[in-house]
Amino acid sequence: MSATEFCLVMGQINSVVGDVAGNVKKIIKAAKQARDELHADLIVFPELTLTGYPPEDLLLRAGLMKRVNKGLRKLKKKIQGVAILVGHPDGVVREDLYNAASLIADGECLATYFKQCLPNYSVFDEKRYFVEGKEACVVAYKNIKFGITICEDIWFTEPIAQAADNGAEIILNLNASPFRQGKWQLRESEVKQRVLETGLPIVYVNQVGGQDELVFDGCSFALAANGEQVVLAPAWRESLFPIEITRSSERKLLLQGQLVKKETELAMVYQALVTGLHDYIEKNHFPSVIIGLSGGIDSALTLALAVDAIGADRVKTVMMPSRYTAQMSLDDAADMAERLNVGHSIIEIDALFEQFLETLSNQFAGKPADTAEENIQARCRGVILMAISNKTGAMVLSTGNKSEMAVGYSTLYGDMAGGFSPLKDVYKTLVYQLCDYRNTLSDIIPERIITRPPSAELAPDQLDQDSLPPYEVLDLLLERYVAEDWCFEDMVSAGSEPEMVAKVIKMVNRNEYKRRQAPPGIRITNRAFGRDRRYPITSGYKVESTLD
Repeated sequence: MSATEFCLVMGQINSVVGDVAGNVKKIIKAAKQARDELHADLIVFPELTLTGYPPEDLLLRAGLMKRVNKGLRKLKKKIQGVAILVGHPDGVVREDLYNAASLIADGECLATYFKQCLPNYSVFDEKRYFVEGKEACVVAYKNIKFGITICEDIWFTEPIAQAADNGAEIILNLNASPFRQGKWQLRESEVKQRVLETGLPIVYVNQVGGQDELVFDGCSFALAANGEQVVLAPAWRESLFPIEITRSSERKLLLQGQLVKKETELAMVYQALVTGLHDYIEKNHFPSVIIGLSGGIDSALTLALAVDAIGADRVKTVMMPSRYTAQMSLDDAADMAERLNVGHSIIEIDALFEQFLETLSNQFAGKPADTAEENIQARCRGVILMAISNKTGAMVLSTGNKSEMAVGYSTLYGDMAGGFSPLKDVYKTLVYQLCDYRNTLSDIIPERIITRPPSAELAPDQLDQDSLPPYEVLDLLLERYVAEDWCFEDMVSAGSEPEMVAKVIKMVNRNEYKRRQAPPGIRITNRAFGRDRRYPITSGYKVESTLD
């Protein structure tokens, strides 16, 4: 093998959607650093680097393209001595707009590729904005022929085969691939298939960071021509990760670099939540957050995430007990706040609750106590948290989990109040696993919070299991119905009790209106509530059973 011929750097960066000028500055800084410190010949950035991903309906604004074109001109002018491959929109808004990638070197654009495979499923709707490219793009730079592709192209045979047929020696794939559980294994398997089909090495560069509901894990990598992974960049961190490219005696390209250790699945999920929360707070310029700390497991995990995301000095907690709040809840909330060294206050709500009951006494006369009284307590707490938020600028974090959100075990304008919901896509059973995982790093969540039966504490001796199936049963049914689209008959055939299945399906269906009004949260599964799952609120579609 000859000496290193070429240094390619994977520019795994965290762009801000819409901040073209800021993204251009970040690209310039990264390119200069890669050139001066790593002696890079080429740095490859993620998909749509200039606009951030996904820019959504910003792409319908002509003003965005003016900024993109200005940014491209600045990149040509400012970056010298190193080439960059950068993603950006290209063309005319609402007519012929492409998801593009351009190779820029020494003041010139050497080539521009238009993405051929536009995803239009799950959280992706690129066909709303872009038209499909038709041709391969292979460009020679410093005696290497690079085939350029973008994200979804790598999931199909044709774009990579086209590049190979046009003489490519290596495939560069720019990505904005969101994290979800199990996604890493799927990516590597699919890219390996393209390698084995063409016999070409592939460099897969992914972005990192949070954007509203989506979170991007990075984990950029390179596969050699035999399908072996030879380079792996870290998860959840911006990084400039070099790849040494040499030629064998047979003139084949050989890739060499560092392989970082892969994280466990639980570690990846926990860090996904931390990263998504951190970037939502920072990119939207919130000075701090406030959490209603109940002494329960959901608010405990939310607090741990918040402190890990932005630091204890920017997190405040409020315990708002009522006549139904157990002393252990007060003690456990105070214990956890002390362990994490966050500001903690206690504001009792009984006086407010009584005032509401007195004010509504004529309206409630002759009617037994029910969920109306329970929800008033939750709404007292919501008003308190939002008032503190308005006065201080701190964003309220909602603490509800996916299991509760699915079946409507939550109160509109009460515990659902908030600007962001970190656990929105986290099933209750996973909440327990994440708490156990976090305690392996440092013992911050009191054991009693994890082991005690969960309760909303809105009525005497109330437990979640009084009105819900056990969470391990509920979460299995929700995974099948919400994420995998199983029907009633199939769920029963798999062994679930018909009455339980019918109850859960009805609860999910009739609470769509609540989920539409819920704050955004981080997507970590293959079917999250939000843009990932779009069901009508008004619907005549019923449970397919005689139980209906």
